[in-house]
Amino acid sequence: MGDFWLPEAASTMAPKIDSLFTFVNVVSGILLVGVVTAMLWFMYRYRRQDPAERPSPVKESKLLEISWIVIPTILVLLVFNWGFKSFVAQKTIPDNAYEIRVQARSWGWSFEYPNGVTTDTLYVPADEPVKTTMSSQDVIHSFYVPAFRVKQDVLPNRYTSVWFEATKEGTYDLFCTEYCGRNHSEMDAEVKVVSRARFDEWLESAGTPDDIPLPELGEKLYTQQGCQGCHSLDGSDMVGPTWKGLYGKTDHQMADGSTVTADANYLRESILQSGAKVVEGYQNVMPSYASLSEREVTGLVEFIKEQSDKEVSEE
Repeated sequence: MGDFWLPEAASTMAPKIDSLFTFVNVVSGILLVGVVTAMLWFMYRYRRQDPAERPSPVKESKLLEISWIVIPTILVLLVFNWGFKSFVAQKTIPDNAYEIRVQARSWGWSFEYPNGVTTDTLYVPADEPVKTTMSSQDVIHSFYVPAFRVKQDVLPNRYTSVWFEATKEGTYDLFCTEYCGRNHSEMDAEVKVVSRARFDEWLESAGTPDDIPLPELGEKLYTQQGCQGCHSLDGSDMVGPTWKGLYGKTDHQMADGSTVTADANYLRESILQSGAKVVEGYQNVMPSYASLSEREVTGLVEFIKEQSDKEVSEE
């Protein structure tokens, strides 16, 4: 249960966000009382008591003028510094975070785990960082868990991510907070935080024979879709760029002279819109694979990522 002001704080970031929120409210309350009190005092002290009375000249106070410049500046800098540190902490995803794929659609959520299990309820282990990699099948949605103090827009045709570390076992609400159509208010889900042992048990029992992990799906599509005819996995040059060491490459040179980072969004765009960015030294002969499902596109991205991870481990 939360308090009068806020919902329950159930993540590592929640106390930091709440303390800043409380500080801003307390300072704002003090300033409000001070300003209103001063206004009432001035109304009484400088009221005109006689129609013929003329106000006496008022001399400026340098101390007062300096005070109402310096004090607000200090407060603004304090809040900015405090907020910026919290922002950086929220955006810096731990290397050991457990990754879960999130798919948003009108009007529901689905959550996919590394072993291929897919559910409409988000299960996470307690006291471990969790990264959600999200995309939308249709319009803009927004992933919001009040108890964790996390909110992130979920966009079509690209990936967004947010991370959290739940600190209390229990069931929490998940909402879409971006208006997405007629049943927007019904687009909710549950987040169940359990111990690591119970999470592992659930993950093992929730799988079905038809589930296939994303990298394995990507490897299957690599052959089925004919990708092996243009893209090698061992670094050899073919019709298209090799997939070995591609993911995460920061100086990927394009034909127009620009460079891009070969992250998940770049790979997704290249699969669905092959001519959007053409790599230097290669021709734009790749067909569009827009007919692939969202899960198949993600599977190919994860397979390409796996090739880079293999290269790093071999080194």
